[in-house]
Amino acid sequence: MEPVQRKQRIFSGIQPTGVLTLGNYIGALRNFKLLEEEYNCVYSIVDLHAITVRQDPTALRKACFTVMSLYLAVGLDPDKSLIYFQSHVPQHAELAWVLNCFTYMGELSRMTQFKDKSQRHADNINAGLFTYPVLMAADILLYQTDLVPVGADQKQHLELARDVAERFNNLYGPVFVVPQPYIPKVGGRVMSLQDPARKMSKSDPEDTYIAMLDAPDVIRKKLRRAVTDSENCIRYDPENKPGVSNLMNILSTLTGMSYDQITLEYGSKGYGGFKNAVAEAVIEELKPIQARFKEYFADKAYLEQVMTASAQRAQAIAGRTMSKVRRRVGLAPTRL
Repeated sequence: MEPVQRKQRIFSGIQPTGVLTLGNYIGALRNFKLLEEEYNCVYSIVDLHAITVRQDPTALRKACFTVMSLYLAVGLDPDKSLIYFQSHVPQHAELAWVLNCFTYMGELSRMTQFKDKSQRHADNINAGLFTYPVLMAADILLYQTDLVPVGADQKQHLELARDVAERFNNLYGPVFVVPQPYIPKVGGRVMSLQDPARKMSKSDPEDTYIAMLDAPDVIRKKLRRAVTDSENCIRYDPENKPGVSNLMNILSTLTGMSYDQITLEYGSKGYGGFKNAVAEAVIEELKPIQARFKEYFADKAYLEQVMTASAQRAQAIAGRTMSKVRRRVGLAPTRL
């Protein structure tokens, strides 16, 4: 009898700050449900990362449950996928400290995200902001992760995680799986509504993104104001028509229409009619998710049940890795 092949493990972490956008949905959340059968999925709500920037405590706690509710609303099964709060698994911080001792200052000083955040938060350039990538490496390596979905802005951090894992393994033997980037089979990169040269981001001004929980009227208003051009011609041309191409990408992803079909269908209706069509497609896609979100978010007992059970399962996996790490670096075993 052939041995049962181990499912590969995917790790994805998201900060509970700002709001989840249509870009997060199309680029990631929409595909998460598709991964549950093929992979062991670990979805961490990384609240420890969030406090590198000053947060309102009440708002942060609420945001954590908002993200968890949205994960459930898009169809994730907490019995199949791990959906947990990073701070509820103390091994994240413990491994981060150990890996700090195997990460070089020069590596961290080259991180472009640190430079960017330092400029935006010049009054709070703290040590946590500098060592943020080490905690991210710990997040990934703690679960013996095979695959990590990464965007262009996170490639540096994954490379650091790989470098640190290989450095540790070369010193102490095969302790960590060296993770690989995961390229989704479906999905797309959604750009800012006001600056289509930039990715849609929840950290940008509100009129540049569509939030997953935006009301229909808000979605229509934002899309009516979306940047296009003066041609009034609907064709897919990211280089010369980035605004129109971004809207075509959204419509194509949500409806399954090809770019040629979109041009044929809406080419004679002008940008106004085209933007209305994009708005209605977005509203229809998000409507059932928003309804399920309200149900989950209102059920505090169920959310706490998911939170507790997921943290226990996560700690079991993380604990095995940390036991091995402690033993290899020479820390005395704990019996607690």
